Amino acid sequence: MNPSASGWINKFGEVVRNHLDSYQNFAAIYRDLKKTGFVYGINIKTSRYISPEHELSEDEKAKINLLSALYHTYILEEDSNFETFLERIFQFYQDLGINQISFFNKILTGSKTAAQLEKLIDSRVYLKDNLISKNFNSIITNSLLFVDVLTFKRYLNNPDAIRAHAQNLEYIAINVTYHALSSKEKNKNDERLAQLFAASLTFIDTEAARFDGSYRRKLISNYSIWENQYFLDMACLAVWEDESLEYKESHFILGIGADLGFDEKTILRALDEISYFFEKNAASIPFLNSKNLALQFYGSMSKIVNKLILRNSKRLQKELSESKELVALLSKSAIQDLDKEEKKKVQNQLIDIFKTIPSLAIFMLPGGAVLLPIFIKLIPKLLPSSFDENRLNKES
Repeated sequence: MNPSASGWINKFGEVVRNHLDSYQNFAAIYRDLKKTGFVYGINIKTSRYISPEHELSEDEKAKINLLSALYHTYILEEDSNFETFLERIFQFYQDLGINQISFFNKILTGSKTAAQLEKLIDSRVYLKDNLISKNFNSIITNSLLFVDVLTFKRYLNNPDAIRAHAQNLEYIAINVTYHALSSKEKNKNDERLAQLFAASLTFIDTEAARFDGSYRRKLISNYSIWENQYFLDMACLAVWEDESLEYKESHFILGIGADLGFDEKTILRALDEISYFFEKNAASIPFLNSKNLALQFYGSMSKIVNKLILRNSKRLQKELSESKELVALLSKSAIQDLDKEEKKKVQNQLIDIFKTIPSLAIFMLPGGAVLLPIFIKLIPKLLPSSFDENRLNKES
């Protein structure tokens, strides 16, 4: 399954048919989504029944986790018909008022197909950012996607005033995070976390969030147990980020937990779970990455270029096979440095190839030439096998 190529949702539908009974209740879904990091807004892996044929990027994991969470929630509340599920998801986002945002106008009109849903999920997963920033720095993923799942769960039972409900969930989540961070001595990681959540808001803006004590009154409203659990986990995420828990933080978490109706044992278990998550996955959590900026840039670019190579491998193989001189120069570059004229030939011939493959247009953007050495280094990893992971089996 390749979430960055068309057809991946139909492929997901094929894969999930054999795993319809993966979750017996929403508690099981929630536990699994905490382990993947999706609840925390940090996608470390995907649900256990997904077996990707290549390493997935965080945004690709987020896409799969979002679709999986929505579908399995639908199964528990209604039935397992995948086509009907697709129709309900489109209706859900329309009733949320998402179609009133220009971003979605073209997506939520016309026929409601899996291809349309792929565009919709792309728009939910990626934070609004310009193309150059997204490609040349990092792909920033919406960290409040679990709000969609909680809102959809409520929608399946009670579709009334659904946008207002989503606004309330976001309002409480961002306030809980803000006040949890305020209960401790802030550091750079706290600032990154706060910025990430603020940038992920869909239904309210930061000016409307009103970071005052009024959010505590909303905590005692009649929210579901899983919405309250989510608020508690958001608070735990904020205070446990630095792997410490001072008295003020402990007092804050115990107070929030009590307002949400949880006993001390449940609150401490939530803290233990976030502690374990960080201990196990700290090296993989993007906003904790404080490497040298040059190394961080190179690492980020390598991942993006490698992803582009994998996604376009068949077309690249065909184009490269038709350019014997280029292949010879690339082979030579693997064992010795090319001279100035040879480097120019490689660059010009590669750019000619990039012009024929739309998704490689990144290399022709201003500054794209800086990625060519990374591309050349990764070319030997170009595998000869088919990369059409989303092809449906003939017998299905």
